[in-house]
Amino acid sequence: MQNLLDFDAEGLTAWFAAQGEKPFRARQVLRWMHHFGQSDFDAMTDIAKSLREKLKANAVVLPPAIVSDKLSDDGTRKFLFDVGNGNAVETVFIPEDDRGTLCISTQAGCALDCAFCSTGKQGFNRNLAVSEIIGQLWQANRALGVDPRNPEKAERIISNVVLMGMGEPLANFEAAVAALKLMLDDNAYGLSRRRVTVSTSGLVPAMDRLRDECPVALAVSLHAPNDKLRDDLVPINQKYPIAELMAACQRYLEKAPRDFVTFEYVMLDGVNDSDVHARELLAITRDVPCKFNLIPFNPFPGSPFRRSKAERIRRFADILIQAGVVTTTRKTRGDDIDAACGQLAGQVQDKTKRSERRTIPLQEMRP
Repeated sequence: MQNLLDFDAEGLTAWFAAQGEKPFRARQVLRWMHHFGQSDFDAMTDIAKSLREKLKANAVVLPPAIVSDKLSDDGTRKFLFDVGNGNAVETVFIPEDDRGTLCISTQAGCALDCAFCSTGKQGFNRNLAVSEIIGQLWQANRALGVDPRNPEKAERIISNVVLMGMGEPLANFEAAVAALKLMLDDNAYGLSRRRVTVSTSGLVPAMDRLRDECPVALAVSLHAPNDKLRDDLVPINQKYPIAELMAACQRYLEKAPRDFVTFEYVMLDGVNDSDVHARELLAITRDVPCKFNLIPFNPFPGSPFRRSKAERIRRFADILIQAGVVTTTRKTRGDDIDAACGQLAGQVQDKTKRSERRTIPLQEMRP
């Protein structure tokens, strides 16, 4: 049985053509599945009964199942999705006054092993399929009380999507881009490119592909202002160092829907949060139109790091702001249910045996 959630519009059209059906039938079903959130072919009332019977015999609309659903005191909601074989991934909905943001996972675990990230410490099992990525949005819409007969309500609830959950989206490029195309498609979720963000640790060749194939808003997990420190905190830097990353950001902006890149920067006490680090950060990003998003570190069991003091974060931000760069400090949301940035862990059958490897001593990372 073919899971139709594994197709973007182009793929679904090709599948329908292979069934001897015309392209408009694919658009109808796409709209029913995503815009209306419908999984029952019999409920797709403007489709011929003969086609509905064919679909029931050959296809399903099957998102990943919700294993748990936790609500934070601040309104943040964390979903755990079963993706099979002992793996589960986490998705977070963050409500705010002017938007509702869904943070989606793209891998079961993560192979990049960033030093401060709970997901990375879980190891890596596999990439998620398109149905498992877009299925998080599909299920979240339903869980948030969306009536399939009233899709406009869904658009008000989830207005923004960020591929910023478990995994490195650009390491699962084809599936991530197929899901992005569904988010942007007017027959599916109809989100603006400006309201869909991909977060990457800096896979430079994939950044160039994303620019050419599906440019959306871009966030880069920077976290250090020099190669020596970033090599330890974000090991992919050893392959794509800061100079190459900054050049890729400049290329990306040629086609990006926003005229800036957001640099994410986790604030680690005594590690990357000094005035010197702030000035280094300004120097390496001076040629890239950008804004900074400072992220107070969110602790997790076994981590050697501490969150920077509030006054230190304020001082760090002031240096950036005084230099004329828009700088925000992310409000910690959902930490009472381990849903804050860097805390997502899910359940991963690790193929990397990462837990058996040593953790870099904190003192090795200090300036």
